[in-house]
Amino acid sequence: MSIWDSLSGRKQTKGADSFDAPDASSFLSEVAIPDPTALHPLAGLNQDTLDYITLEDSALDSLPGSQSVLPSRGWSDDLCYGTGTTYVAALAVGGAWGLAEGLKRTPVTAPPKIRLNSVLNSVTRRGPFLGNSAGVVAMVYNGLNSFVGYARGKHDAANSIAAGAVSGMVFKSTRGLKPMLISGGIVAGIAGTWSVAKKAIF
Repeated sequence: MSIWDSLSGRKQTKGADSFDAPDASSFLSEVAIPDPTALHPLAGLNQDTLDYITLEDSALDSLPGSQSVLPSRGWSDDLCYGTGTTYVAALAVGGAWGLAEGLKRTPVTAPPKIRLNSVLNSVTRRGPFLGNSAGVVAMVYNGLNSFVGYARGKHDAANSIAAGAVSGMVFKSTRGLKPMLISGGIVAGIAGTWSVAKKAIF
């Protein structure tokens, strides 16, 4: 018997091989351990049937000429994608316009903080102005374009040009007849160019 056994009061076993200490496998084998993959939130779901993962071809817009850069399920997709991309693009163009304007207005000899302040003021003035204006025009345009397309039963360049002309004129309707016609012509030209480019690409 060792000194530790005598101090702890442990009884001496008959032999070294006769003492079996319990290990982890002796009690883990009796407990049913769950499969870790079953704890995943999407476990057991068929990912082929989930709408937000797959876009079914049957749900896509079936009107002639409705195909665009992204698959579209109807007027709501066109409204969201068209307005969002136009807003972000115009915001970027307006920010670049403000950056150039801020750098041009400030003298080269001005301290860096004053130049930075001038640039930031110009960017925050021009960027949101152009982005908001283009976003409003795009919202009206996409709504009118979808409405005219469903009324006529097809999407073509005539729909886009007409919707662009009307949305441009509505945007400047409070400024008088001449600004209305100019704005309508600009937006109709952009819409017509986009329609021709889209038809050439797709």
